[in-house]
Amino acid sequence: MAVGTTSTRTLESAAIRSLAYGTEENDPASVMATLRNFPADACPWRPVIAIDEDTDLYITPGFRYRAVDALVTNFHLPKSTLLMLVSALAGREFVLRAYQEAVEQGYRFYSLGDAMLIL
Repeated sequence: MAVGTTSTRTLESAAIRSLAYGTEENDPASVMATLRNFPADACPWRPVIAIDEDTDLYITPGFRYRAVDALVTNFHLPKSTLLMLVSALAGREFVLRAYQEAVEQGYRFYSLGDAMLIL
C-alpha cells in the first residue's frame, strides 16, 4: 500500500528498476528494454530493491503496476496527472463514480481535503 501519489511513483520506479537488477546491463535503457519485453503472462509482482535516483515515471491508464496494489490519496483536480495515476490503478469509470459521489456528499478536494482509500 502506498500513501500518496509520490510514494506510488517512487515504489513503481524502484520496481521497474529492480527488473534489471543483477543483469550486466544495469542501466536505465536496459531497464526500459526489459520492461517492454516483460512477458504479458508473467507475474508482475517483483521484489523491489532500494534505489537512490530521480524518477520521471508518468503513470497513466494502461500502466502495469508492479509494487502498489492499494493507495491512500487525496481527491485530485480534474484533468491532472495525479488523477491519471489514480485512474490507472482503480479504473477511469470507477474513479469518475467516486468523484461524483464525493461532490454530492460535499467532500473537500485538493491537498487539504478528504482522502480516499483504493483497494
